[in-house]
Amino acid sequence: MASLRERCVVATPLNQIFPGAPQEWQERLRTIVDMMREMSLQHDPQAMVRAYGRRMVELMPSMRRISLSRRDLPPGQVRVTRFSGWQHEVNPWKEPEKLPHLKGGLLAELIWADEPQILNDCHISQDDPSYEFLSGQRSIMAIPLFDKGTAQNMVVLSNGEPHGFSPDELPERVWMANLFGQATQNLVLAEQLEAAYQQVERELQVVADIQRSMLPKELPRRAGLEVSAHYQTSRQAGGDYYDFFNYPDDSMGILVADVSGHGTPSAVMMALTHCIAHMLAGPPTEPSELLAHLNDHLTSRYTLESNHFITAFFGIYHPRTRCIEYSSAGHNPPRLWRARTGEIISLENATSLPLGIAPDLTWPNASLELQEGDRLVIYTDGIVEAADPQFELFGMERLDDLIRQVQGTPEELRNAILTAVDVFTHHAPASDDRTLLVIDQLT
Repeated sequence: MASLRERCVVATPLNQIFPGAPQEWQERLRTIVDMMREMSLQHDPQAMVRAYGRRMVELMPSMRRISLSRRDLPPGQVRVTRFSGWQHEVNPWKEPEKLPHLKGGLLAELIWADEPQILNDCHISQDDPSYEFLSGQRSIMAIPLFDKGTAQNMVVLSNGEPHGFSPDELPERVWMANLFGQATQNLVLAEQLEAAYQQVERELQVVADIQRSMLPKELPRRAGLEVSAHYQTSRQAGGDYYDFFNYPDDSMGILVADVSGHGTPSAVMMALTHCIAHMLAGPPTEPSELLAHLNDHLTSRYTLESNHFITAFFGIYHPRTRCIEYSSAGHNPPRLWRARTGEIISLENATSLPLGIAPDLTWPNASLELQEGDRLVIYTDGIVEAADPQFELFGMERLDDLIRQVQGTPEELRNAILTAVDVFTHHAPASDDRTLLVIDQLT
């Protein structure tokens, strides 16, 4: 592509385009450009105002400057938000109670007129509420700053000489001041948005802390078993849940659940699931009893109106017989690796609908015996449905391959699976919650 010099025969200086333009015009243009450049670098409204004020002094060193606001005030009233005669500036966003509040007077008339004005021979009465700010001033230029069609704010320039302003100056002052006003308002809104975001983040962190407090404080320590667990939310709070229940007959309940959706609503439903699960009096006679208990309470008050559902796997492990009874409410089928044969068994023969869809549902039960060296892997769909940049899913086959290949401890398999998922997704942030339990039958 041709350069600027190649595309233009001659680059003509401005003073040749406008031969009558004095040196002052070029200096003013340079000052305005510098002001726009400096304003574009600001991230704080108060700093923006200071930058604008400094540049206005350069453009009009002898002018007195007053900033006004009528926002949230009844007609005929005005606040003075800035005044060049103040020795100590007031931050109007953080210290509004320190701003002078005027009822009536010339400044109130100017801002409520909703239009630019030049007053070239003023005499301010001492009983005018504006006298403190306009005493000794003979010329006034009122520049409205529009917001939603009305002059919510105004810049008033004044000096002590009559006829001190030319109407030719007014259009430039209006567009320049409104550009500044809009930029400042955008920064104020950005600050408010950031503050609101930080408040939401703090509240979400509280939800996340409460949610994590509901997870087991430590993993089960039972003779003949070794357990490793991983819990990761895609946001601060999530809808995955796992838990262990120790029953009086020495059996142990294992619950893994996944609430539909993400974020705070799912976290709230997860907390409800936790509370309801712990409400069941005594050990369930079979795994499906706990699922039915959860479903009855969830559908009676919560899920039918919120349109949430929960997949869940619940197993009861009996250490004396090494038998695990289980039932699944639409959950991803756990994988059982048989150490003796290397076979992987999918625990999918005792499943039905997820929890929370309809009341009065039932679920089937099944059981199997864990043999020495066997390994049980229970997970949520955030593992197998993790996607690469081409939207290919990690899938069950890759999970099964890792279960076969990694013959170390449960923790080593857990870490290998998580690393493989992370590499597969090109280290992208998790789009769904990920929960993983690895349970080994040692003896």
